[in-house]
Amino acid sequence: MKLWPDQKPYYSVNHYYQQLFGHKAYKISLDIGCTCPTRDGRKGIGGCTFCSAKGSGDFAITGPMDMRKKIDSAIELVSAKSGSNGYIAYLQAFSNTYGPVDRLVPVYEEILADERILGLAIGTRPDCLSGRMVKELGRLSEIKPLWVELGLQTIHQKTAKLFNRGYDLSVYEDAVLKLNSADIPVIVHLIVGLMGETYEDFMATIDYMAEQPISGIKLAMLHILEDSPLYKDYEKEPFPLLDEATYIKWVAEAITRLPQEMVIHRVTGDGDHKHLIAPKWSGHKRHVLNGLSQYMARHGMYQGQALGR
Repeated sequence: MKLWPDQKPYYSVNHYYQQLFGHKAYKISLDIGCTCPTRDGRKGIGGCTFCSAKGSGDFAITGPMDMRKKIDSAIELVSAKSGSNGYIAYLQAFSNTYGPVDRLVPVYEEILADERILGLAIGTRPDCLSGRMVKELGRLSEIKPLWVELGLQTIHQKTAKLFNRGYDLSVYEDAVLKLNSADIPVIVHLIVGLMGETYEDFMATIDYMAEQPISGIKLAMLHILEDSPLYKDYEKEPFPLLDEATYIKWVAEAITRLPQEMVIHRVTGDGDHKHLIAPKWSGHKRHVLNGLSQYMARHGMYQGQALGR
């Protein structure tokens, strides 16, 4: 069984940051006041149905304070557990390239100018990346490391329509090509256990991602949040969600299908516990992480194994 230097059976983000910066780095989540085209009426209202009222930025520092104070607050929020020598600013809430380039780029520049910030991760949608925005991001990536995180979730259009994604797979592919041309590393978000998707459906998405020119991947369980549109559907007619053992099995097998140079930025995610309806086990992140490592060790599994690496 192959283990990386941090003793994980996959290329973890912690090991990646150690290679990149020479020490540990920790993400701090910031809200810069963006929205999404499926919320403001351009492509729909309500957003992706699984998304919280805060645009999946439930732990982001928000409000009308200046950026320095936002960064101060975000660092204070994680300082007790981070033990970090520097921070990655993570624009997590909503779509953070959706808006006027002339307004957004100065915000990115202000964040990158803070001496405590080692790099910038921008969460967005593939349909919110104009040619001009990509050019500006390429310029900024020469100042400090910069990543663009794309919320794809699945390759299956039928499922994408169910959760109101609002764009086709070809739009994602075009965005990745544009970002690659500007030498901007791409991280893709996927959701495990989406409504109606089978094991085969999920693995088809994973096999597709294994061939993509991307830097990293994030995996999370579909969870139902009380302040999300999906909760109304679930409350009216509950549908099956993966149990913890099945989730761990699927994720472990997915990791074996991914190339070893692809960074695994997340293997589980936890929503705001105050709003988490189901599955309750997904709120115990550390338990899921330990369970995954134990499962992979028990079965001799490691990243790239199914590819013959």
